[in-house]
Amino acid sequence: MTTTSTVSLSSLRSTTSRTGPSPERWRVADVEALFALPFMDLLFRAQQVHRAHFDANEVQLSTLLSIKTGGCAEDCGYCPQSAHHDAGVEAGKLMPLREVVDAAQAAKAQGATRFCMGAAWRSPKARDMERVTDMVREVRALGLETCMTLGMLEAEQARALKDAGLDYYNHNLDSAPEFYGNIIGTRTYQDRLDTLAHVRDAGIHVCCGGIVGMGESRVERAGLIAQLANLDPYPESVPINNLVQVAGTPLAGTEPIDPFEFVRSIAVARIAMPTTMVRLSAGREQMDEALQALCFAAGANSIFYGDKLLTTSNPQAERDRALFERLGLKAKRLQ
Repeated sequence: MTTTSTVSLSSLRSTTSRTGPSPERWRVADVEALFALPFMDLLFRAQQVHRAHFDANEVQLSTLLSIKTGGCAEDCGYCPQSAHHDAGVEAGKLMPLREVVDAAQAAKAQGATRFCMGAAWRSPKARDMERVTDMVREVRALGLETCMTLGMLEAEQARALKDAGLDYYNHNLDSAPEFYGNIIGTRTYQDRLDTLAHVRDAGIHVCCGGIVGMGESRVERAGLIAQLANLDPYPESVPINNLVQVAGTPLAGTEPIDPFEFVRSIAVARIAMPTTMVRLSAGREQMDEALQALCFAAGANSIFYGDKLLTTSNPQAERDRALFERLGLKAKRLQ
């Protein structure tokens, strides 16, 4: 289908999985056709889809904590935590359990309902698993939804996290397969898909998205969303990150993505994955309030809330509360 005026969901191909009918399958051309819609038409469609599945004025607040910073063996071109880049990030050790729990309690007091913990590892070692599973248990005991991102996982590691009560595991595809080699050389696309399969097989919800503004073309952005939407099932949580350029990383100096193109990316993700939580993630510090409002109109219904996103800055909680009040948005409450 190549028309740029309408894209009929019913015309898309579907497949059958071992558990029954899977979501409609998206060709890259179908996704690219959504990107090509007039901006207002695209937002209208995305808002319709969003309202069919969610409270249009409710946004989930998530807090992200770096539990182990820097020194990562991967060479991801966007990441200041890579040991391959001189971005001024010192390698640290895994945080003590008590400090993680204290941070989770503070996040809950600020209104967060989801607590995400990230470690700059290629993959966790056996000696790390007991400590991170203890973190999951303690944070979950506070009544918070838990998420972790620890790099690549083996099947038994995913099962251990599930046994500890982990709700979500984050492992982004980052880009379309065709663009992936331009940004990462130490881990293959299949490595990422294998980790996602281990997470899904363990019964953990999948949090998986990507980064835009890395110099990719529109068709490559469409390719990323098609990859995500064609996972069976598609992720329950999809972070859309706007590249934060950090001096010392290879992607510093990349031409920024057009703001309206970023909003289009949010809207297309919402249409292609109607029931997922679309997370307005990295890059909000560089967005003005009007652009953030457009992202919410396009279907974003979760933000990272607090002062930091791993090693880069994020709008402060007070500013977010003021923006929510002006827009008439409400924070999702704990169940």
